[in-house]
Amino acid sequence: MAIGGEDIKINYIPIREARAMSGLRVVLGAFTIPGPWHEAVKGICYVKGLDYTPVSSSNEGASDLQIGMDGSQSELIEWTAQSSAPVMIWNDERPRSQWNDQLHLAERLQPTPSLIPEDSADRIRMFGLANEIMGEGGLLFYKRHFIVSVSLESLPEAAPERAFFTALGDKYGYSEAAIAHATQRIVEILQTMDAQLSQQRAQGSRYLIGERLSALDIYWAAGCGFFDPMPEDRCPMGTDFRQPHFYGSVNKEIDTALTSELRAHRDFIYEEHLQLPIVF
Repeated sequence: MAIGGEDIKINYIPIREARAMSGLRVVLGAFTIPGPWHEAVKGICYVKGLDYTPVSSSNEGASDLQIGMDGSQSELIEWTAQSSAPVMIWNDERPRSQWNDQLHLAERLQPTPSLIPEDSADRIRMFGLANEIMGEGGLLFYKRHFIVSVSLESLPEAAPERAFFTALGDKYGYSEAAIAHATQRIVEILQTMDAQLSQQRAQGSRYLIGERLSALDIYWAAGCGFFDPMPEDRCPMGTDFRQPHFYGSVNKEIDTALTSELRAHRDFIYEEHLQLPIVF
């Protein structure tokens, strides 16, 4: 797949084929929704002009949304020792399934443009804020709890879909205590990001760290869509997923904390640096 080309659809290959290949392979999962971790990896590769082979996260013919409940991700587990995507694999090196490991690999494979600040204070600040967005206990982590909570509350007890959301909750530590804390944690992080953006604007910078694009801008742009997806012409996502608990602001407190400035920064990063429309 030539990143930066005119492709309008991603052609995924199954894991069994990808394992026999060399070069850079990225297990994305053949989703038609803008999963923020997936979009962040795609964005980093796009900015760096890194060519990669997109790989489905399930066996050929199985739905990626099954999340391995029927063993459909056995090949992913065998290859990467875990069951989540995205994963980056370079030649015979160990698979990278963590966002920060993926960034460091991309930096090594294509050093320019660098997405990690040279200044140590900026670098520390960038990784700290990026973890607030991407890491366990962060912005996206807690938003995922609402997907589980609202879905389980709304689905009938006999609905077969409940198994998927129960498995998703078990996988990512959903609990009543977690959902009770989710809004507060999300609002805190959004307020922190808004303050960082305001401080940068006051210093004359259009970016979240320093004077140029960093990985933090890409993480924010990808993550913002989890709370406020772009319109259909920019993000052609099925309407079933454009519900607040899936892709949207689930309550007034979160919607208010997601300021117009934060939304505009997402738009700026996509318009100036990332691929539009988003392709799946």
